[in-house]
Amino acid sequence: MLEGYKAVNVPSEEEKKNQRSLYAQLEAIADMKFTYVATCQNYGNQKRTGDRRATNILNLMVNHPSLRVAYIDEVEETVGGKSQKVYYSVLVKAVDNLDQEIYRIRLPGSAKIGEGKPENQNHAIIFTRGEALQIIDMNQDNYLKEAFKMRNLLEEFNEDHGVRPPTILGVREHIFTGSVSSLAWFMSNQETSFVTIGQRVLARPLKVRFHYGHPDVFDRIFHITRGGISKASKGINLSEDIFAVGKGRDVGLNQISLFEAKVACGNGEQTLSRDIYRLGHRFDFSRMLSCFYTTTGFYVSCMMVVLTVYAFLYGRINLALSGLEKAIMKSVRLRGDRALNTAMASQSVVQLGLLMALPMIMEIGLERGFITAFGDLIIMNLQLSAVLFTFSLGTKLHYFGRTILHGGVNDHGGIGVPANKSWESWWDEEQEHLKSTGFIGRLMEVVLSLRFFIYQYGIVYHLKVAHNDKIILVYALSWLVIVIVIAILKIVSMGSKKFSADFQLMFRLLKLFLFIGIVIALVVMFQFLGLTISDCFASLLAFFPTGWAILQIAQACRPVVKGLGMWRSVKALGRGYEYLIGVMIFAPVAILAWFPMVYDFQTRLLFNQAFSRGLQIQRILAGGSKNK
Repeated sequence: MLEGYKAVNVPSEEEKKNQRSLYAQLEAIADMKFTYVATCQNYGNQKRTGDRRATNILNLMVNHPSLRVAYIDEVEETVGGKSQKVYYSVLVKAVDNLDQEIYRIRLPGSAKIGEGKPENQNHAIIFTRGEALQIIDMNQDNYLKEAFKMRNLLEEFNEDHGVRPPTILGVREHIFTGSVSSLAWFMSNQETSFVTIGQRVLARPLKVRFHYGHPDVFDRIFHITRGGISKASKGINLSEDIFAVGKGRDVGLNQISLFEAKVACGNGEQTLSRDIYRLGHRFDFSRMLSCFYTTTGFYVSCMMVVLTVYAFLYGRINLALSGLEKAIMKSVRLRGDRALNTAMASQSVVQLGLLMALPMIMEIGLERGFITAFGDLIIMNLQLSAVLFTFSLGTKLHYFGRTILHGGVNDHGGIGVPANKSWESWWDEEQEHLKSTGFIGRLMEVVLSLRFFIYQYGIVYHLKVAHNDKIILVYALSWLVIVIVIAILKIVSMGSKKFSADFQLMFRLLKLFLFIGIVIALVVMFQFLGLTISDCFASLLAFFPTGWAILQIAQACRPVVKGLGMWRSVKALGRGYEYLIGVMIFAPVAILAWFPMVYDFQTRLLFNQAFSRGLQIQRILAGGSKNK
């Protein structure tokens, strides 16, 4: 019986040979129908310098024989007796554990004339085959179960969808980084709602969907005849997430801020671009409104919301400092006017964060039930998601407005210390947008900075040293104090620059005299003018925003300030403000870090249970190795 069983189940040598032949045929058919190309611009340079990343790429090609890698090769060649740099697009594969060139195509010049990421994709399109092209970013998983859907998905290109055949097929994403931390969970849920239900509504019935997401499939023939799948221009259309370039998933606050900044700047550039202008002229009225309110209009709405909050807050400040609020509230209490009392009550800005979360809750409710959605809403609010979304709203407004006002900037240029290693480099980098702006942009920066003077104007008249005097002389004297402080700072900065080691004694005596003079002036004001300790704190509250406004105006008028020789003083003022704000932010964090209970609570609140357990184990191991 056993011999008969083996004879039935064990294939013969001829059957094994036929199976291997059939497998080879199927693999050959799959290779003809499907290829995947990984594009890495710097692979050639990495090989020449012996970078270990080149070895890792080669190992990938060896382990996956169907993988092809495209890169840009820079070669020194002699042309007409002169040595010049020549650029090639090269496609390689693995043969006998080495990379072998398949194609080498000479380029007319350097491919890196615009944005590196879209150019990295566009130069590799020529090495693809077939009619459909699926773009997957490096952090996107392509699950086997998703691959099974591809055959049916590609049939969408053969369907009759109206006037024109489809050119981009949107595929849903699975965001797998949401379990890392609470911030990652918030962004994962928000992006999931945007790239599923939001994009479906944009596609049908609105018919205004742009590309957004990693795994979209493109009509290759259509896009290769229109300059590629990405806009690689240097000065316009830098919003990669809209013009067919994949986006990353963010798990940290700094990454989230940078991502929001990039998308907001891109939408600002869209607002100024010719593409939106042409679409607006060629759309019918309904599609034009749909396109506006689902792209740049969203950021315009965010700007209007935040500006409205600004107007409300500054109006409340004006009422409080002028004394009108006290009189109005007294009249309200006497008349029992509850409506006016409600209108005068301070509104919570955090409510804006709740509004931003509503589409996300609807998406979770449709897919996993509204009980789960409301449970997630409660947990997210306990983890302060509303604060994050409010912060995100302000980030969107800042970068969108800056791009509208000054235009888009990704070319910092120059040489020197990187921004992450030098405060001065970072400070100069933060002002890059002002270097290319015109007179109108600088004037608008000055006008917007004038709002900080409201605090000074309102508070100086409430100082006890003013004795309730409302004449303009009080406000003028407050500016005299500011001018004196600026003059002292200028004298000190000039002295530290001018005096050499031989004159340090004189310089220190100068600083001593200045200190004694300030002390005497304060004593006189305390004794004879009625200055109080509360006045000192109120003056700080008034003059800190004023100094910030002066700093912003000086940055906007940088050429004039440099011409007056005051730029070093402005830089010193900026450094002082950064140090002060840093102390205010990190001092409470440093104090709370002394208490282990706070550390454990924060770890459990911000990270998932498995990650929190890993952090605890890491602390134990670190302590054990230290004791050892």
